[in-house]
Amino acid sequence: MMALRRASAVLVLFLVALLPPPQCAQDPGMVHYIYQRFQVLEQGLEKCTQAMRAYIQDFQEFSKNITTMLGRCQTYTSEYKSAVTNLVLRVERAQREIDYLEYLREADVCVESEDKTLAEKLIQEEEEEKKIRTLLNASCDNMLMGVKSLKIVKKTVDTHGSWMKDAVSNSQKVYFLVGSRNKTVWEFANMRAFMEDSTKPAPRKLILTHSWQGTGQVIHKGFLFFHNQGTLNEIIKYNLQKRAVEDRMLLPGGAGRALVYQHSPSTYIDLAVDEHGLWAIHSGPGVYGHLVLTKIEPGTLGVEHSWDTPCRSQDAEASFVLCGVLYVVYSSGGYGPHRITCVYDPLGNISEDDLPKLFFPRRPRSHSVIHYNPRDKQLYAWNDGNQIIYKLQTKRKQPLE
Repeated sequence: MMALRRASAVLVLFLVALLPPPQCAQDPGMVHYIYQRFQVLEQGLEKCTQAMRAYIQDFQEFSKNITTMLGRCQTYTSEYKSAVTNLVLRVERAQREIDYLEYLREADVCVESEDKTLAEKLIQEEEEEKKIRTLLNASCDNMLMGVKSLKIVKKTVDTHGSWMKDAVSNSQKVYFLVGSRNKTVWEFANMRAFMEDSTKPAPRKLILTHSWQGTGQVIHKGFLFFHNQGTLNEIIKYNLQKRAVEDRMLLPGGAGRALVYQHSPSTYIDLAVDEHGLWAIHSGPGVYGHLVLTKIEPGTLGVEHSWDTPCRSQDAEASFVLCGVLYVVYSSGGYGPHRITCVYDPLGNISEDDLPKLFFPRRPRSHSVIHYNPRDKQLYAWNDGNQIIYKLQTKRKQPLE
């Protein structure tokens, strides 16, 4: 309203400025003209005033409506926030339920997977057991009960070495291998010739194409098996008749990385023969690790099976295999007793609890080698230069329950 009044005042002043000078006021025509123009202007001013009032009224109505709508929007905003918060809570609850259901599904899958894995493992173990029983199905059911007696067959000055007969054939020949690194094999016609060291018949000297390492050599069906010197785990199959290498293999399982026996300072792989055939014995990982027993097919030099045994190489001096069972001989390394304190049977028929105290006769030093000959059921040993035969006492294994 103040703006309207100010506009009217300005208009009046403008009209006054337009009035003619006093000398023109005496002219009736001019006065009438000015009066008419003033009426037109006054009418226009009235219309402007009415339009301004209408505008102000519309603006007030609009402001009122806006205020009402803003109030409603605030109400709607609060409701919307509440609805959104409620929706968020419901979504979170639904997500937790979905996660729980997913967890249950995965748990079911895991249980099924574990059950399947367990079933497969049991089947695999059963098949493995069948394989082992098929592998060790020779008609041999003896277990060692004692070392009955010993016989010193020969005396030499050599501390380390091995001597043997063919473990399978009916040959009477005796083989003499001196030292822990050599390539000369002496072949005697029989035990008498070996004991008497007679010149008739003179022993045959065999020079191998490769040197052996350690004292773990064996002879099986006319073939000499030995650890090739300078290699970690190579086994040589040597034809004694043809004087040539027949075959060779690399023994797996970390063989050759550590001594088999603590008191045998040069033997990293020990070979053995029993009623089931050819075996290899070596130490597992680590210093003085557990012994590993491996069955070898002598014809093809293929590994048939391997077992990690509980027997440790610490304080061990030798071992042998009899009827598929590993017997490990331990001592203090000096003049103490030599005794079998660890036995491993892959079939699980016997354990140490089934055996009596197995002692060897007292000897001045640790044995360089002790090997079982399944043909004459005796042990062939080397101790401080003495070539010894140990006779054994055995009995039948108890059948599995």
